[in-house]
Amino acid sequence: MLQKKNTLLGKAKVCILVFFSYCLLTINSSSENQIKTEKFAVLTILDKVNSQSDLIEIEVGREYKFKNLSINILKCNNSKFDDDPEVTAYMQVRDTINKDENKVFIFNDWTFASSPSIRPFDHPVYDIWLKKCYS
Repeated sequence: MLQKKNTLLGKAKVCILVFFSYCLLTINSSSENQIKTEKFAVLTILDKVNSQSDLIEIEVGREYKFKNLSINILKCNNSKFDDDPEVTAYMQVRDTINKDENKVFIFNDWTFASSPSIRPFDHPVYDIWLKKCYS
């Protein structure tokens, strides 16, 4: 009598092992690539009229009132792999004096600490620069 090996069961075990290995690898790689959002952002605000600068700390996700500006930082990130890390933040700024409903934000974009001129904040009275993000 010729004995037959059960190769189907062996193939099923290999497929299950490969599937779980793939799942573990994708979970580990995606968690390493995610950028951690910090909890606080530090900004410098320059009043161009009286040449006074203020250093302010804003909690991410909370609206901050500065004179007639309303500032909200939605995300604040530090790059992970650079020797000279890049600090980026998604910032929304409204001018509370301007009641024009067509233009909600005077600034609604990403800002970079090392290069504020890439996405400049353009206001006749104030300049805002991102300094750092931290938890």
